[in-house]
Amino acid sequence: MAQENMKDPFSIAQEQFLKAADKMNLKEETKEYLLEPKRIIQVRFPVRMDDGTVRIFKGFRVQHNDARGPSKGGIRFHPNVSLSEVKALATWMTWKCAVAGIPYGGGKGGVIVNPKELSQAELERLSRAYIKAIAKFIGPNVDVPAPDVYTNPQIMAWMLDEYEKMYGKHTPNLITGKPIEVGGSLGRGMATSRGGFYVIQEIEKALGKKLSTFAIQGVGNVGGGLAKLLFDAGYKVVAMSDSHGAIYNKEGLNVDSVLEHKQKTGKITDFEGADNITNEELLELDVDVLVPAALEGQIRKDNVDKVKADVIVELANGPTTPEADKVLYEKGKFLVPDILANSGGVTVSYLEWVQNNYNYYWSEEEVNKRLKDIITRAFKEVYDIHNKEKVDMRTAAYILAIGRVAKAQELRGYQ
Repeated sequence: MAQENMKDPFSIAQEQFLKAADKMNLKEETKEYLLEPKRIIQVRFPVRMDDGTVRIFKGFRVQHNDARGPSKGGIRFHPNVSLSEVKALATWMTWKCAVAGIPYGGGKGGVIVNPKELSQAELERLSRAYIKAIAKFIGPNVDVPAPDVYTNPQIMAWMLDEYEKMYGKHTPNLITGKPIEVGGSLGRGMATSRGGFYVIQEIEKALGKKLSTFAIQGVGNVGGGLAKLLFDAGYKVVAMSDSHGAIYNKEGLNVDSVLEHKQKTGKITDFEGADNITNEELLELDVDVLVPAALEGQIRKDNVDKVKADVIVELANGPTTPEADKVLYEKGKFLVPDILANSGGVTVSYLEWVQNNYNYYWSEEEVNKRLKDIITRAFKEVYDIHNKEKVDMRTAAYILAIGRVAKAQELRGYQ
């Protein structure tokens, strides 16, 4: 494995920050303050298992910054959750919210657990125990959680219910990504995918060319949703993958059939009318657009020279390492970074929170229109900096985001 992969995620987040910050003549105290999270909460809590035994779980909640508004970010349940990962994700959330121009700071949470090993009842008890453990550190105007890896609207409903029982009042604006029936927003389920689709349309305008062929790594909610939107709009999705492997057909895949096959068999491979390939081979296909929508660290120093796509749209968090970033930019590739490309989810979470605050709910059409307005404006602002400063799109996005957060922090002071 390449040397760079030994870096922890938070080191990468700090490196990306410093690359942009060094171009901005930030005050030294501002740079120092934004380099580390404002608050780190680490909890241990017991959960009774179905067999009567008690297991102790470890969880985190990191609040990176709140100068522009309450901390905002998901909660993930995964066996590989680490403090470094949660710190990195909270940091990226600060920049993501600032790029989108929504009034939030960055937060993130996680529990070290393999939820696939738990029964539904155990999962509910775990969800309630975790939110109880961090309850005094969160709130509608303090820190607003949401779903992330291996968490979903049902889990958010349990967490909301537990918090409301503790405080004896309805607070739907505590948490976003909820089921519609308890204050969720229409359009939230497809928001990250739809935001990515709007970004692709803006790339076509910016570059002045039609993007025809796509390879999508990861067909969970985000990657699968984008594949469906592209297919319905007449684009050609030639490759898709999941954790088991990838499939390829140069003439294009019938995305509806692929997703149906995945639902029936539990995997994407062995799809009739497509060749099985590896995830690594998918990254190296000669397509117009590569969409990493799976895990971090997929495009690295050891494989970046094999990436043929002219455009990369990061729907995953941190799929490209800093060393690979540099190579892609030098080769003239156009990469739209995660903090812009996948900001549709947090944008509609913000719209959900606004609806909760007013107790007035919009149609899906209205939500999608507001999402499009926010994400297209953000793309244009980043693209303008990219052209003006002659920097890659990631650095441009960071310059925009850091500038907004730094200004808010300096206006508030450091007390």
